[in-house]
Amino acid sequence: MPRLPRITVPKSLTGPKKHTALTATAAALTVLAAGTPVAYATLGDGAPAVSHTTARAFASRGEAYIETRLLFGTERPDGRPDVTVRQFLAFVDEEVTPRFPNGLTIQEGRGQWRDSNGVVERERSYELTLLYPASEARVRDARIERIRDAYEKSYAQDSVARIEERTTADF
Repeated sequence: MPRLPRITVPKSLTGPKKHTALTATAAALTVLAAGTPVAYATLGDGAPAVSHTTARAFASRGEAYIETRLLFGTERPDGRPDVTVRQFLAFVDEEVTPRFPNGLTIQEGRGQWRDSNGVVERERSYELTLLYPASEARVRDARIERIRDAYEKSYAQDSVARIEERTTADF
């Protein structure tokens, strides 16, 4: 349990004010002392709590990277059949892997969005995650845009969503 600070009550507090101040201070310390183990316990994995200093050390581990996620829908607005799993994986093999041969992650999902007519569309979708050094962002940007354009044209899509975050990675 963390060490509690020593509280000194000024001599100027006398009578009922002194009692009120001491009661409020005692209540606050009780809440803090009781709340601390609960906060640690909610970590749930048995790991000790991480201090701010330790958290900064973890955050500084690794190199600067960019994480780009692309969201691909499979329903075609032109009425043709949805993009199949086989078609999507062939697209990844032909368009994505040559541009990002070091690796990627694909997750299947269900997505929804509002189309230009205000209709909520629901469809099977894919999330493609690319991770690359921040120093390569300019070169990778053009490659990512080619992937988006190729999918939109190949499968009559209105768009392929792009989400990016700066992060650190250590391999």
